[in-house]
Amino acid sequence: MNAGPKHRQVFEYLKSRIQSGKVDAGGRLPSENELVKQLKTSRPTIARAMRDLQQAGLIDRKVGSGTYARQQQQTGHNLLGLLIPELGETEIFEPICGQIAQEAQAHQYSILWSNFNNSDPILKRQQALKVCEDYIARKVSGVFFAPIEGTTESDPINHQIVTSLTKAGVAIVLLDRDIVPFPQRSRFDLVGIDNRRSAYILAQHMISMGCRRIDFLARCHSAPTVALRVFGYREALYSAGLPCEADAIHYGNPEDKDFLCQWIQTRKPDAVICANDATAAALMLTLDSMGITVPNDVCVAGFDDVRYSHLLRVPLTTVCQPCRNIGTVALNALLNRIENPGMEPREILIEAPIVVRQSTSRTPVPNPDSNPDASGSKNKKEAAVEIEHIKSES
Repeated sequence: MNAGPKHRQVFEYLKSRIQSGKVDAGGRLPSENELVKQLKTSRPTIARAMRDLQQAGLIDRKVGSGTYARQQQQTGHNLLGLLIPELGETEIFEPICGQIAQEAQAHQYSILWSNFNNSDPILKRQQALKVCEDYIARKVSGVFFAPIEGTTESDPINHQIVTSLTKAGVAIVLLDRDIVPFPQRSRFDLVGIDNRRSAYILAQHMISMGCRRIDFLARCHSAPTVALRVFGYREALYSAGLPCEADAIHYGNPEDKDFLCQWIQTRKPDAVICANDATAAALMLTLDSMGITVPNDVCVAGFDDVRYSHLLRVPLTTVCQPCRNIGTVALNALLNRIENPGMEPREILIEAPIVVRQSTSRTPVPNPDSNPDASGSKNKKEAAVEIEHIKSES
């Protein structure tokens, strides 16, 4: 079995046996206890894999009788494909895909999953093209596609994938992000959160906490969704009458201490909105190693509300991705697109609530100009001296 989470390994192994015909249609699969012994893994792992197989429409489970391979149709008219290269890396996609599979089963559709287990960007792009070709060969009716991000080389691959699917007559719904940069829009349906509005509200929350120098941090080659978040963040500052200089928006590695020292010493922000929770968590760890505390010195917030966001040493304020809702809406959007291929492309934006936690729990400051230290943060001059001291030691 390939690398990856154990339950996904079991899922892919059993799926391949069913789809290759090694388990006859209608044939009985080994019991969970038998699979535990055969595959040398735990009962919960097997149970999770079997549940995923059932949601994908590959097996039928009959109480008191056993588990049986479902009859696979020769045509792809009842098949939908998930082309999610970041499945297993970006946490939001697993619950979204699980919800899609559950909803698809209720509509008599089966879902084809593909396990992307390559950390190498080049291999991942090659695998995405191969999966696309496989879906076309199997004549799927539609594909959920989360465009590849992270490098400039991803753009041609994304366009090649959607072009190939379109030529084959396969309906497409984009998940979370577009294949073109904001403010452009592609000709494909898109389902995701309202990034612009969510960033606006997140920045507004930080302003209400007394923050006045709010910066934005993202990694290089981020997805088009980040541009929308930057736009919403800037709008909130303008609406509050606060300046938003060009050097307030940073693209870099939050684990690079030299990068952070130069930025914070120059800008002296009292708050940072991060493009996602992973960036926020890395930033908080680096700040902690530099002796800069959250939220007393700098408030920090992110996007996604991943599982570990509330388990950090300072629980993270973040925008929550309503994954189950996204999955349900995406499935309905794709079925509508299959039935009405001539419809105008739609952008379906879902409300994403903010979860306020300790990383922004600063006492509001009614008039920062008259009392610059009322928020309880360090004097900025002292902070600059401290940062310079840390930099000289490192």
